[in-house]
Amino acid sequence: MPEDSGPVRRFNRLWPLGLLYGTYEQRLLAGLDRSRLPRHVAVLADGNRRWARANAPGQTLVAGYRAGADRLVEFVGWCDEVGLQVVTLWVLSTDNLDRAGQDEIQPLLEVITGLVEELARRRKWVVQIVGALDLLPAETAAALRRAVEPTADCTGMHINVAVSYGGRHELRDAFRSLLAAEAAQGATLAELAQRLEIDQIAQHLYTAGQPDPDLIIRTSGEQRLSGFLMWQSAHSEFYFCEALWPDFRRVDFLRALRSYTQRERRFGR
Repeated sequence: MPEDSGPVRRFNRLWPLGLLYGTYEQRLLAGLDRSRLPRHVAVLADGNRRWARANAPGQTLVAGYRAGADRLVEFVGWCDEVGLQVVTLWVLSTDNLDRAGQDEIQPLLEVITGLVEELARRRKWVVQIVGALDLLPAETAAALRRAVEPTADCTGMHINVAVSYGGRHELRDAFRSLLAAEAAQGATLAELAQRLEIDQIAQHLYTAGQPDPDLIIRTSGEQRLSGFLMWQSAHSEFYFCEALWPDFRRVDFLRALRSYTQRERRFGR
């Protein structure tokens, strides 16, 4: 028997499965109620390090980060395909910055910068960095800002890349911005306390002017938000998936959308 018969046999065994998945994906896509799709989907792309330990033994954890970044690029394409308006990708939390050592953070920052550059290079989407960039190395923050600047005049989907993001840091920065703006107008703290409204605070969030996320997806089996979009997620729907992020498939995304379209949203009522 030829030496390459083993790989050929493996391919032939996998081929029907791939065909079935492709057919299932098309059925899911065709069955979606387009009138009920979310405008804004946010994702906690969790499980990259666990994926690296399981799938790239002997390699550094950056192998998981690279695999996760590649899947994020695919994910953005899936979102664009179904016509979403806004996508938010959480790729680095402020807690990650506090816990991880420099030998892990620097390679991760390089992967994130490459991801942002890749998304911006398409010149299809508006790419925005959201997070406390003052906590990042100055050269990384500058590289991220340079990468997204040319996308400001794009007319496609809006992509938020949450880097050095924490929900408490966002609220801190929102209040700092609000207080500075009011002080510039001559308002006193007593006056602001009397007339402060919810909408005023929302205008100073990282995502000001954008619709709140309708659907938040978290992978890797974890069922918590970890402070993600604390303000914006008040009425969001949640979808938790067991797959580690690099293993998250298009079919998983379509299932999440199907689940969302079948729910009755109450918005706190």
